[in-house]
Amino acid sequence: MKKVFLILAFMLGVTSMNAQEKKAVAKEPVIVEVACGQCMFGMKEIKKGCDLAVMVDGKPYFVEGTKLDDHGDAHAADGFCSAVRKAEVVGELKNNVFVVTEFKLLPRK
Repeated sequence: MKKVFLILAFMLGVTSMNAQEKKAVAKEPVIVEVACGQCMFGMKEIKKGCDLAVMVDGKPYFVEGTKLDDHGDAHAADGFCSAVRKAEVVGELKNNVFVVTEFKLLPRK
């Protein structure tokens, strides 16, 4: 019985390690939704104030590599705190943060 328990515990540990290493990587530009994580995506994590976030596979992630105010007034009618926009991005998920290497805000339609 001990052997069965140890084997199951080992397999569970290996499975969880593999799941943690999995990253979403965009080597080619992909179009994602972008907005203020707190105002538009309801993110209430440790950060206070307004921070840029992207939606990847239905889950929001804060962004590193560009900032909210690098793309105009966040509190304008079409700003990130007032509207969800689209952007073409290249980057990857690292430690639950989307690190962008390229970010191009697309015009509103």
